[in-house]
Amino acid sequence: MTTTTRAPTKGRLFEPKLFIGIAVVGLLLVFSLFTGVYDIFGAKDGGEMFAVTRVPRTIALVLAGAAMAMSGLVMQMLTQNRFVEPTTTGTTEWAGLGLLTVMIINPGASILLKMSGAVIAAFIGTMVFFLFLRRVSLKASLTVPIVGIMLGAVVGAISSFIALQTNMLQSLGIWFAGSFTSVLRGQYEVLWIVALVGVAIFLVADRFTVAGLGQDVATSVGLNYNQVMLLGTGLIAIATGIVTVVVGNLPFLGLIVPNIVSMFRGDDLRGNLPWVCLLGIGIVTVCDLVGRLIIMPFEVPVSLILGVVGAVVFITLLLKQRRNG
Repeated sequence: MTTTTRAPTKGRLFEPKLFIGIAVVGLLLVFSLFTGVYDIFGAKDGGEMFAVTRVPRTIALVLAGAAMAMSGLVMQMLTQNRFVEPTTTGTTEWAGLGLLTVMIINPGASILLKMSGAVIAAFIGTMVFFLFLRRVSLKASLTVPIVGIMLGAVVGAISSFIALQTNMLQSLGIWFAGSFTSVLRGQYEVLWIVALVGVAIFLVADRFTVAGLGQDVATSVGLNYNQVMLLGTGLIAIATGIVTVVVGNLPFLGLIVPNIVSMFRGDDLRGNLPWVCLLGIGIVTVCDLVGRLIIMPFEVPVSLILGVVGAVVFITLLLKQRRNG
């Protein structure tokens, strides 16, 4: 299914540079806590507003940023392609279709029911993408994400048509404009599930690395290739579905973060995971801060900032690959 095989390299899991990075991202998160229009120091209910809005938003930045970055890394390892991630394989669009379906069938559905619909649809969509790649020989690495983007566009068009027919177009538009504005206490707690997904990815990281070497190599060392692929697909679907329901679309985050980390540290999945989590949190926090400050007191959706940053990195990677032949 692939074209770009990456030789795993081993690096130290924790090193001094990582702790410096943690300190920098920690400062960004503190800045995020105290950034906003509402005067949390002067207003009488400032403390309550801080607990209801600022703290949940910052926690959501951490969980969503880490989850989507790790999902991109796992997907790239399993497909052996640097250009795939949930938003370039149609997984996010499938999650949106599942969310839309639940909202149409049961307008008063709980967030857990919406999350279940999004996760199931994301799993089906990712499996469709993987099965397609296994049946079609794609020699050019760029063809893989193009196929994923085309599948996502088809699913997105179906979602738009259904939303238009059921007067849900506005809700769909809000979902596509991924933003942390609506993240409040009582509505974001399901995001903690993606923390468990992160732990699971860390525990089975070595198996994903072996599976990334190809089915023949994985099978020859006794690994159940199909089982590992199914596990990876499930973890990606859970993370993407939950983030989609709570935050919305975060384009290119899973693409740019693993590639930046790989450029500096090689392709050891387990060793890169802490860096991928950290950089994912840092990038989504910076983009969210830019979105909150650029036209203050209004906000620009974080998906808009991420889209611009991701497009620049994506083009840079293409040019780099062209130079390298």
